[in-house]
Amino acid sequence: MVEIRLARWAGFCFGVKRAIEIAQETIKKRAGPVYTLGPLIHNDQVVEKLTQLGIKKIDFLEQAENRGTLIIRSHGVGPQILKKAEQYRLTVVDATCPYVRKTQQLASDYALKGMQVVIIGSREHPEVKGLVDWTNGQALVVERPREVENLPDLTKIAVLAQTTQSLANFQVVVNLLKQKAGTQLEINNTICNATRLRQQAASGLAREVGIMIVVGGKNSANTKELFHLCQSTGTPTYQVETAQELKGLWFKNINTAGLTAGASTPHWILEEVKNKMKELAEINEGNLNESLGENEVLVENQVIFETADKDGELVEKESGFRMSLKENAAVKPPIQGEIVSGTVVQVGTNEVMVDIGAKSEGVIPLRELSSFPNVISPSEVVQVGDKIDVMIIKAEDSEGKLILSKERADTEKAWAALEELCHNGECVEGVVREVVKGGLLVDVGIRGFLPASLVEQGYAEDLNKYLETTIKAKIVELNRSQRKVILSRKSVLEEETATKRQELFANLEEGQRVKGIVRRLTNFGAFIDLGGADGLLHISELAWYRINHPSELLNIDEEIEVVVLRVDNENGKISLSLKQLIPNPWDNITEKYPVDSIVKARVTRLAPFGAFVQLEPGVEGLVHISHLANYHIVSPDEIVQSGDEINVKVLSVNPAEKRMRLSLREANPEPKNRGRQKADEPQFTPQNTEDSHRITIGDVVGDMFEEN
Repeated sequence: MVEIRLARWAGFCFGVKRAIEIAQETIKKRAGPVYTLGPLIHNDQVVEKLTQLGIKKIDFLEQAENRGTLIIRSHGVGPQILKKAEQYRLTVVDATCPYVRKTQQLASDYALKGMQVVIIGSREHPEVKGLVDWTNGQALVVERPREVENLPDLTKIAVLAQTTQSLANFQVVVNLLKQKAGTQLEINNTICNATRLRQQAASGLAREVGIMIVVGGKNSANTKELFHLCQSTGTPTYQVETAQELKGLWFKNINTAGLTAGASTPHWILEEVKNKMKELAEINEGNLNESLGENEVLVENQVIFETADKDGELVEKESGFRMSLKENAAVKPPIQGEIVSGTVVQVGTNEVMVDIGAKSEGVIPLRELSSFPNVISPSEVVQVGDKIDVMIIKAEDSEGKLILSKERADTEKAWAALEELCHNGECVEGVVREVVKGGLLVDVGIRGFLPASLVEQGYAEDLNKYLETTIKAKIVELNRSQRKVILSRKSVLEEETATKRQELFANLEEGQRVKGIVRRLTNFGAFIDLGGADGLLHISELAWYRINHPSELLNIDEEIEVVVLRVDNENGKISLSLKQLIPNPWDNITEKYPVDSIVKARVTRLAPFGAFVQLEPGVEGLVHISHLANYHIVSPDEIVQSGDEINVKVLSVNPAEKRMRLSLREANPEPKNRGRQKADEPQFTPQNTEDSHRITIGDVVGDMFEEN
């Protein structure tokens, strides 16, 4: 039997799937004609299905009717096309892959900076044509390493890649460009992460199989790259669009066959190809029934030669036993080890009775109901009327009963299913039944062990919360002879996180408002879960005023809205701001607090030279010691204490430096006190304070040279 193995990451990528979903939603909502300029994706079968939905492919904008809707395909277009669509009064729906859109923005930015953009990719591909257009036609395109030597000498080069370009070709071209570049070379690996993972998985699988099948459109660039990568391993490789293109001769004398697909290949085509591969592999092994002859029947491991006589009787030549066709179709005697279907007719306290169509009903003892020993009642597993599969373990016991096992039937089916899932790298679903030392026992048809270290991406503190919950996991070890199944939920979570992270970085832009969950607080800020990656909200971006710790404003697991300050795709970092959502209190400070106005303030801290007061969060001013009272004082605490609410007069405002001079004495004039100073009070000696670096000489000497 030929083993067929499916490469991970095969088929639809995020950008293609998104484009199709946008197209399907558009045709539902739009009343007029809907067009795509060129095929939405490079797959004829998908394009045909979209045509049947009413989405028409056009090659030129002149073919579209005014006031129609134009869907921009996943490969994107240049600004000239968008401007022309506007002139034709077309409503544009942009289904450009977010990764392509970011590359377009980079191309445009570099061109505006005066740098020479070099695009590594296929110059005839629509994505590359669009990128060139975003540089106003100035970009140079390099398809293969040998083309680098033909480039002119350049001083400032910005390198971009077609998102479906092979990483190997990109790296070779970049190394050659480094030798040719002048003073400045900026390299941007804009290859889609899904493309890289798909290529790595396909190339790795190709080295392990006897034949490799690559499924995808003839015009699909990423499918061609997959084909060449697999072919370069030395394994016979074939590219097909549909299952009908497969040839049986390819699978002759092959034990293992690999299967992968380009980003534009839908799941249903992949399944059709996979099923056809199985069919052709079986044909190559030979049709056993035909090879045995028209009158031969294969039953289990025993061959019974049969012929029909004139009366319609079947004659078993070896034994001479004669049986009518009606009798043969009647009740079949149970065979030990056979798996049959039946219906639960009775549920007792220690056993279950099942009708399997035999002369008598079969019995499933409690111990044969489930692989989990903690089942104490049959009703926990089955109910009357349930259709179940059972294995016949005894045709008759000492009491003449037919003994059945649901657990063994489930185990046989489960092993077959698990082996296929394991080979294909797919997930398995199961229910957590027990918490044991070191992990969890999961019912996946048989007992699987999920180690505690593989339950979460980090440390799992409470395993009991998973009891009786359904989880998804990957099979990391499968050994039928030892009845060992080791699972990893961590692998599934990592893949989901990688996908979410990929989508997040593809869609995240500077200045964008997003919501997230506060996951961790530190002395320097807070980490916000944005659904795929954490962003850092630095303490300086929490508020317009000084805070000592993020916990003053935020709580763990609190949902907040933030602004994206920076996105570092290369290092996977996101910088966030909370205060950008709030108006800067210093923006219109002179209007709120005009000079000579009397305002309320709260004393926040004292210094030897005066008191700092807060007028509102983010706005602080200094009341110099000379303006605390209309008589001489040695220390500010003779007049005010931290927390005091006072009225002050605004003397001056400097918005640029965020400084404000205030006066308590002019807001609250009092008679001069000539004798308040005590003889034993210490004289002020300047000292280093935490605020000294913010204080000017003018703050210290105050208004001693002004006229009172």
